[in-house]
Amino acid sequence: MIPGARAPPLRAARLFLHSRRLCGDHSRNGVERRSTGQQGDGSIDERAGDGGLDAGTVSPELLLRIPPPQPPPGQPESDDDDAENLSSASGSRRIPREELRLADRILRILLQDGPGFSARHALDEMNLRVTNKLVTEVMFRFVVSVDSVNRERYPRLAYKFFLWAGQQEGYHHSTSMYNRVLKVFAQCGEVKAMWGLLEEMTEKGLPVSARTVHLLICTCGQAGLRRRLVERFIKSSSFNYRPFRTSLNAILHTLLTIKQYSLIEWVHQKMLTDGYTPDVLTYNVVMRAKYLLGKLDHFHGLLDEMGKNGFTPDLHTYNLLLHVLGKGDKPLAALNLLNYMSDVGCVPSVLHFTNLIDGLSRAGNLEACKYFFGEMVKKGCEPDTVCYTVMITGYVAAAEFEEAQKLFDDMLVRGKLPNVYTYNSMIRGLCIVGEFDKACYMLKDMDLHGCTPNFSVYSTLVCRLRNAGKDSEANNVIKYMTKKGQYLHLLSRFGGYRRC
Repeated sequence: MIPGARAPPLRAARLFLHSRRLCGDHSRNGVERRSTGQQGDGSIDERAGDGGLDAGTVSPELLLRIPPPQPPPGQPESDDDDAENLSSASGSRRIPREELRLADRILRILLQDGPGFSARHALDEMNLRVTNKLVTEVMFRFVVSVDSVNRERYPRLAYKFFLWAGQQEGYHHSTSMYNRVLKVFAQCGEVKAMWGLLEEMTEKGLPVSARTVHLLICTCGQAGLRRRLVERFIKSSSFNYRPFRTSLNAILHTLLTIKQYSLIEWVHQKMLTDGYTPDVLTYNVVMRAKYLLGKLDHFHGLLDEMGKNGFTPDLHTYNLLLHVLGKGDKPLAALNLLNYMSDVGCVPSVLHFTNLIDGLSRAGNLEACKYFFGEMVKKGCEPDTVCYTVMITGYVAAAEFEEAQKLFDDMLVRGKLPNVYTYNSMIRGLCIVGEFDKACYMLKDMDLHGCTPNFSVYSTLVCRLRNAGKDSEANNVIKYMTKKGQYLHLLSRFGGYRRC
């Protein structure tokens, strides 16, 4: 048991980072260090999947995410969502079956457009009543079906429908509908067309939303171009940056989601130069960027500045602090902070405990992970799938697969469905203990339970099988992947494999 101690987080945070350990170095025995994801011959290793290096584990970016602020009471939430989230199956967006069928039919008509067939004429004959939901569904179908074959044709077809819809009686495009088309253009890499659409919005007097900025900045690959884009929106009088307090906060949040940490530093400096006053969200975003850039001195300075300026930490500030303390292997300081949070009425949630456990796991302190997992349960905070996954990943990395298996079984008993990261860790653990048949079975079990493997899962299993001299079994896994039509564009990363 660790004796609890209480201290104000902002004044004591610098001291927390130098606090003594909960347990000694024996907790590090057997830890599998994370690799870079790149082999000497240029081929991938097991952790370099489609999500980037170390893609098989839950990333700090996921755990430390900062959602946009909620709109003020009485104001409706924006419908300016990501196009990926506009599936007709999403619970909050129930689309009538008739509109779904119409969207499918419209897409089929558009795909026939060409010499001898006028899609515009065919659409006119349908006598449609155009709505935002219908336009959204059509654009969603374009976004989810873009591939290397149609990426040049889809933007033209999407824009043709967009123009036609805007000419229909009783319907006018809003900013959110322009963003739907921008998403199609972004998916196809049509940067020039996106700029043209932005100019069209400006000419029509439509406000530019935070989502518009997000799409444009994400697609502009060059840092210099992104900087010019940021400057344009800072000066724009038509930038509707709500629900953010300032346009700069909206831009900072966008840059955070696309991991442009150096650009965040530049925007923050410009913010101070131009006389803007930071708020808690500003500090949270910039501190996270400094931390992920490894600039801990700047991180500490911002933390002190936040306290001196009279700002109270929110749930996201505490979340970041707990992760920093965990990764710095400072469990006693983390306990101090958890106790303080409870004292001031900011009760730690499962996300706070998960972030702390993830940091401690990355530091190799599995004993502290066990302690805080137990404390979380004692306080009535039920572990979710992500928390279980972080613990399972820590056990696998520490070569304690039996403990990982117990947790995996426990989460199933408690009705928590494993996600792709959970399965990836379990498959890696089974391979480590030589249970390759069970690992291959678990891959297929994922599909049976509706969890589609990502490329990291396949690469984990293939690399482990090959390292064990089981090339035939590894090739069977690759064949299974290709038979399902998944990640065919990444086949070349499996060096030595030839598709029949």
